[in-house]
Amino acid sequence: MNITKEQIDDLNAVVKVAITKEDYQDKVDTILKDYKKQANIPGFRKGQVPMGLIKKQYGKAVLVDEVNKLLQDNLNKYLTEEKLDVLGNPLPKQRDDFDWDKEELDFEFELGLAPDFEVSLKTKKAITHYKIVADKKMITEQVERIQKQYGKLVSKDEVGKKDEVSGKFTNEEEGIDNQTLIEMDSLKSKKAIDSLVGKKVGDVVTLKTKGLFKEDHLLSSALGIAKDKADDLNTEVTFTITEINEREPAELNQELFDKLFGKDVIKSEKELRERIAEDSEKQFEQQADQKLLNDVTEYFIENTKFDLPAGFLTKWIQMTGEKELTEEEASEEYKKSEKGLRYQLIEGKIIKDNDLQVQFDELKEFAKGFIKSQMAQFGQMDPKEEELDNIAARVLGNQDEVRRLSEQLMSQKLLNLYKEKANLKTKEVTYENFVKEVYG
Repeated sequence: MNITKEQIDDLNAVVKVAITKEDYQDKVDTILKDYKKQANIPGFRKGQVPMGLIKKQYGKAVLVDEVNKLLQDNLNKYLTEEKLDVLGNPLPKQRDDFDWDKEELDFEFELGLAPDFEVSLKTKKAITHYKIVADKKMITEQVERIQKQYGKLVSKDEVGKKDEVSGKFTNEEEGIDNQTLIEMDSLKSKKAIDSLVGKKVGDVVTLKTKGLFKEDHLLSSALGIAKDKADDLNTEVTFTITEINEREPAELNQELFDKLFGKDVIKSEKELRERIAEDSEKQFEQQADQKLLNDVTEYFIENTKFDLPAGFLTKWIQMTGEKELTEEEASEEYKKSEKGLRYQLIEGKIIKDNDLQVQFDELKEFAKGFIKSQMAQFGQMDPKEEELDNIAARVLGNQDEVRRLSEQLMSQKLLNLYKEKANLKTKEVTYENFVKEVYG
């Protein structure tokens, strides 16, 4: 067997593979002998079928199969040994006049080669790294939410602007018949608020669905209908009041602090506010980091210039997709995927240049940290190390989970690298202003 490469240009090459009978004949003969032993052909006893008939019936198929195996194994070996960084997979050149009976079989494969380029982590333009702080207003709102959540209900005779009102929504024509609870604070419609304030148990109020709540998604659950139907609904419904309650805020005392954080962890309202600020800013940091990662990614895509073997990749998409594509369809698919492919190459270059690796021990610790945070959400604040090890072992036994966690850990390594080496400018903002700046 002989393999050679013809360089077309920096991004395209053709690999030629010449296979002779000596490369495959022994394997083909062995397989055909096995076929002869097992063949059941009418007119012949098992194992007594003439080899000529076996070759006539199975010889070409066995030859093609063995040659294809040889091609695949040796082509992959060649690409590895020659350290050729290819995009997609080698594409065989189609030949209508190919003769499988020749003494020497010649094959050609088109290659799309990865471009050679450099990535400078020290970006020319400073990229904003947001530091989101918990402001006094946000902390106060969170304290009030806690007090409300852990407060007690006090029955009332009449509806007030801050009360919780239980009742039933009905509209026979729309099939609405749903018992629910309305927090007066959640209502947007002034007309609806005025209609409810002062009403008593047993009173019936007519309300318009359009613009009833401050948050549109609340209408679906309140009326007991599908969200898509609720989004388009503009009608009147009747609301029959069955219960009126005022939620008396919980006192900010040691009993509440212990209930929230464990015994004697927090001992005053001041410490509570500090803890809320600390926990909130940890959560905000994840959002700010994700924004930074997205912005750095976009910067590299826009500012790292290199060519791609577009013609080869379009042909590769056309030939290897789940369904056959026209050249125009393949070209459109390439345009859609080009940006992602560019970043894959850029990210791979950064990982290689900076020797970023995911070791099993650190992946295991990363998995344990993820598991611990998940358990904390369900109130398990201090799991034993042995329990974490056992769960991590089960998680890492799943290859899909290993892949997912490895990608997350590598993203974290890249983020740390960008924080260390990229040209960043820190901007301190409240969460409210962060949302306005980032999401408009």
